[in-house]
Amino acid sequence: MRTLTHRGRAAAVLAVTALLAAACTGGEDESAAAVCAPGETDGDLLLYNWNDYVDPDLVPAFEAAYGVEVVEDYYTSNEELLARVSAGGAGYDVVVPSDYAVAIMVEEGTLLELQHDAIPNLANLRADFTDPSYDPGNAHSVPYLWGTTGLGVNTALLGDVEPSWALVFDPEVAGALPGRVSLLDDPREVLGAALHYLGLDPNTTSEEDLQRAADLVAAARDWTAAYDSGTYEDLLLSGEVVVAHGYSGNFLEAFDGAEGYAYVVPQEGATVWTDAMAVLADAPHPCTAHAFIDFVLTAERGAALTEYIYYPSPNAAAEALIDPEILDDPAVYPAPATQERLQFLRDTGEFETRYTDLYVEATS
Repeated sequence: MRTLTHRGRAAAVLAVTALLAAACTGGEDESAAAVCAPGETDGDLLLYNWNDYVDPDLVPAFEAAYGVEVVEDYYTSNEELLARVSAGGAGYDVVVPSDYAVAIMVEEGTLLELQHDAIPNLANLRADFTDPSYDPGNAHSVPYLWGTTGLGVNTALLGDVEPSWALVFDPEVAGALPGRVSLLDDPREVLGAALHYLGLDPNTTSEEDLQRAADLVAAARDWTAAYDSGTYEDLLLSGEVVVAHGYSGNFLEAFDGAEGYAYVVPQEGATVWTDAMAVLADAPHPCTAHAFIDFVLTAERGAALTEYIYYPSPNAAAEALIDPEILDDPAVYPAPATQERLQFLRDTGEFETRYTDLYVEATS
């Protein structure tokens, strides 16, 4: 999730779109009433996504196939996404929230209920992705990619280290590294990592447990060089940090062709996540949004996504087209023993604000 592009252009288009939607369409009511046929479009697409999260050919291929233009805008955390769209009128069509954020948006009424008849390539999903706990029956979202959150390590300097959150939280380990560490700029991920290290529930609603995790994060300020969700792999490769907290595929993409680096899932446990495509309830172009989701779900596009960014695909039809070396790489597709110590982040309801508040206090 690196270089930002189209941002100025996107801002202008979004401002105009929001004004037109408010003045002319009535937003949510009209979008909800639209009935879309497979492949139908109703205007250009405004996509709000994690940065550097599509293969370079996907958007041009969709534009050429459907005769529309795609304008992209980017965010670096689910919290940034939620803040931007929760009030409505943001002007986006498709967003790509993570699992727990999908649950929040469904509860808030931010997402449109999908018309499955307009997405025939839903049939390509793996069976274990067709009824997720955060969105039963994929009523409001469709899995896009999935992965883990762990640590990128400079093994050329550190050697074969024990895969543990001690690398970022233990003063005798992290404090003694020949360099510094970076943590994601993400309340749930950072506090979740600390909770894993403490042997506690990463979805806790215990004030006492969450405070213990926040204290651990605060103590780590002495050796934390950055809280970064956009360039952490670059910080690692440049030597500015020797251990970085981040997402599996970003590290693996960055390490391609480089030697002396490894991605590890800490032994205490870590986050597994699914990012999903969804349509906002007040999307200006809901039919184009459905067409885009269906396009991404083709076997060819699913395989291209995984081969570009090294995140595993939820698309069963794509697996026959993915390079076998990627399919067999346990850093991409975790081994069963690794999966046993992975947990999803879940919506904690009103307690979500405590994660954000304590994170801000701990990192300020």
